[in-house]
Amino acid sequence: MRMIGVGLIGTGYMGKCHALAWTGVRAVFGDGPVVRLVTLCEVEEDLARRRADEFGFEAATADWRALIADPKVEVVSITTPNALHAPMAIAALEAGKHVWCEKPMAPSLDEAERMAAAARASGRVAILGYNYIQSPAIRFIGKMLKSGAIGRLNHFRIEMDEDYLADAEAPFSWRSQASAGYGALDDFAVHPLSLITTIIGRPSAVFGEMSKPYPDRPDGGGRRAIETFDIATALLRMEDGVSGTIQVNRCAWGRKGRLQWQLFGSKGMIVFDQERFNEVNVYVAEGPAEGQGFRQVLMGPAHPPYDSFIVAPGHQMGFNDLKIVEAHELLNRIAGKPSLTIDFEAGLEIERTIHAIARSSREGQWVAMDGAAAPSL
Repeated sequence: MRMIGVGLIGTGYMGKCHALAWTGVRAVFGDGPVVRLVTLCEVEEDLARRRADEFGFEAATADWRALIADPKVEVVSITTPNALHAPMAIAALEAGKHVWCEKPMAPSLDEAERMAAAARASGRVAILGYNYIQSPAIRFIGKMLKSGAIGRLNHFRIEMDEDYLADAEAPFSWRSQASAGYGALDDFAVHPLSLITTIIGRPSAVFGEMSKPYPDRPDGGGRRAIETFDIATALLRMEDGVSGTIQVNRCAWGRKGRLQWQLFGSKGMIVFDQERFNEVNVYVAEGPAEGQGFRQVLMGPAHPPYDSFIVAPGHQMGFNDLKIVEAHELLNRIAGKPSLTIDFEAGLEIERTIHAIARSSREGQWVAMDGAAAPSL
């Protein structure tokens, strides 16, 4: 039986998600290699040993370079703060390892480009943690659009909101430092862009705006100026002329994991919200007007890969299940099988779009992608 060794760098929120995914992937899908949890890395030895015991890893270290150098490690999961993604991913690829790196790629476009170049040069598989594209609901939406169920798509709107920074007195953290990136734009908006890229296509031009709802936060007895933007909005013009908007907010009281997508077509529309991500609402303008209305489709075994987790509809998949799906897609890609993943090349296009939106916010004008002419309104 084929075995594959895994190393995990970082054990916070997403680190635990990766650990659970690696633990569950073979049990859920029943194929692929046996996953060996080789080494776990954290910033302190004691914490690393404690997490390794909790997560089931054989060894622990506080030296991420030692983890990468370990010949027993074939795949490296990177779940560290954004500023550390590039050096770790590049080092892993240069060492001949496959990489599963959480989004976004890196705070700067130069770093993202170097990550993509390292992946090309290595010949290894390198993917990004865009788990929302693995949702049965999102796959179902893609299938409906492709079949013409709501006619020709003409507009879409995506809103992503959470409230973990809604409190003006929440302490200053790395997410508010310029070294982390732009803020909500690259922390949040990359997820809507992953859906747009996977289901619809690429934008030809963008217009953006970023804002700071609070000027500073408590920090060590004083206050520190916030260096990132917790709210961002973008207008998108797609290559086929479809228009769209993205609105993201990390300070939205009451919103916990909202990622609402509205897709408007010539014959109907589709509505999806990540806070209720086992449901898709579909409106089709056909039949007598008095009988028209939204139809709720509840995810079940008829919507792969739901069937790999639960045999009955209405019992609901969860967020961590999407990471298990993502781990399976990564293993499929390593094995040379068809795979739904966003690799470093596709991820770089998302990063270029993010930086174009930020540039638009600075300049106050449309920015064209890949040399295309910006729209004149």
